[in-house]
Amino acid sequence: MDSKQKYDFVKNRNKFFILSAAILIIGLVVMLTSGMNFGVDFKAGTNIDLVVGKQLDSAKVEEILHGLNTSGDVKSKYADPTIGGNNSDRVSIRFDDVLDDATVNKIQTAFATAYSAEVSKEINTVDPQLAKELLMKAVYAVAISSVLICLYVSIRFEWRFALAAIIAILHDAFIVIAMFAIFRFEVNLPFLAAVLTTIGYSINDKIVIFDRIRENLRFAKLKTDADLVALVNDSIWQTMARNINTVLVVLIAAGCLYLFGSESIKLFALAKLIGLTSGAYSSIFIACSLWYLFKRNSLSRSKKKVAA
Repeated sequence: MDSKQKYDFVKNRNKFFILSAAILIIGLVVMLTSGMNFGVDFKAGTNIDLVVGKQLDSAKVEEILHGLNTSGDVKSKYADPTIGGNNSDRVSIRFDDVLDDATVNKIQTAFATAYSAEVSKEINTVDPQLAKELLMKAVYAVAISSVLICLYVSIRFEWRFALAAIIAILHDAFIVIAMFAIFRFEVNLPFLAAVLTTIGYSINDKIVIFDRIRENLRFAKLKTDADLVALVNDSIWQTMARNINTVLVVLIAAGCLYLFGSESIKLFALAKLIGLTSGAYSSIFIACSLWYLFKRNSLSRSKKKVAA
């Protein structure tokens, strides 16, 4: 098929810029108004895992917790309890406050009495200072990885490629964050791991297309803006099959983790699915168009110098 008959990614770039901007703005508004739904890793509180040894019922679990709250034994607010385990015999409860040993023992005793069983517990507590420290380290990790990637691409290619790549991979990271903010998914340490790996996969897709653009530049004679548009579009189409096949393989793996994985890994897999999809999308529709805009400006300046 002739390149002129194929979809023109560069010409339609504004549609995708607007789509991405809309998602990011909505996510930012939600974050500013409602904040993120931080899990126990980034928010002070106590997470209690109780193994009862009998099949649990969500209604009865809620009744027990409501009774403890009403009687004043547990004054802290709690999130919706999560029932899991091989026989649905395990419940995980997240409290907004750091609970003392006496309160934890009351919760354990209440479940043991209600189910007439021996209950074992596992406690994870994060104090406010540690929560803030973990959150700041997460921000530093994303920032440092982005800067190092930018330096690598600058050395390996040129500053226009680096600038387009860094904007695109930050776009992918913030798309994941925005989706989790909009749909109120829990943000925890596995989520951070998913964001960092998203950056790694995302830059890999972009490097493939940028490398093809650089190769095509060696033999191209860019006299007009149309020549530059054609070069970018041709480079995208030449690497399309490779990018799609690579992303599909990883998407299938992440999808299987989400469908068949345990509750603790589902949010990680979901963040990966969002990040991989965003990475493939931004490589084709965002990063290359950004490079085109940067290159077009330099091409225009070169023409003006020649004319002068």
